[in-house]
Amino acid sequence: MHRARGTSLLRRYVGDRRILLAMPRAVGLQILHPAIATALDEHMAMRLWYHKARTISQTIDMAYDDRNQRHRMVNIHGHIGGVDDRGARFHALNPDLFYFQHATYVETLVVAINTFISPLSDRDHERLYAESCEWYLRFGVSARAMPPDWAGFRDYFERTCAQLRLTPAGRTLAPEVLRPTSWVPRLLPSVAVRELLHPRTRELLGVRARPGDRAAFRSYATGLRMAAAIAPSGIRYVPSARAQKCSSSPSA
Repeated sequence: MHRARGTSLLRRYVGDRRILLAMPRAVGLQILHPAIATALDEHMAMRLWYHKARTISQTIDMAYDDRNQRHRMVNIHGHIGGVDDRGARFHALNPDLFYFQHATYVETLVVAINTFISPLSDRDHERLYAESCEWYLRFGVSARAMPPDWAGFRDYFERTCAQLRLTPAGRTLAPEVLRPTSWVPRLLPSVAVRELLHPRTRELLGVRARPGDRAAFRSYATGLRMAAAIAPSGIRYVPSARAQKCSSSPSA
């Protein structure tokens, strides 16, 4: 069901740059998926965060565009396929594979909102998830793996994360996840990277909490909220989000 732009939680939040700060969480899970790790290692034409700056920005832009994006997905991902470390063949547009990658962005979006912006109510979790389903359907890839509601999504996500494993390709990519050196995530202090990682990522990459990490991260998140309250929209939002705000504001 289409929602008016001004009432969309997805469009309110997904273009906030604080969401980009949390992306090591999503990418940390992606490099532990054997097929995604292999695809990144073999097909990526640039370093990890330069690549993600382009692909994540495109994905966010699509949240502000109601048109069907199937042709873009085929152009971007249609040539990506191969064989993982155990000989299993994969293609980037396989619905299960494609949806898991999107799911890591949805889960990270929710964590970032709750951590860096404002805690969501149970009702808003459901509403935001429903809007993320509409976002996914625009990609024109089968939604067979997509759970029908937020509770189902959480079950799906933890079940899928439990099956992840560290491959040689994932090990090669891990240092860039743990210490981003480009794009927005480079601004994260190391303690924030550690705290943002999904528990499964910390487990498989051997990341251990250090004394004071939790308190330091809470202080960091509080500082971000305070800074965002006074920051101009040109700093707070990505261009597609700023354009949406201008088009929906009576005073624009």
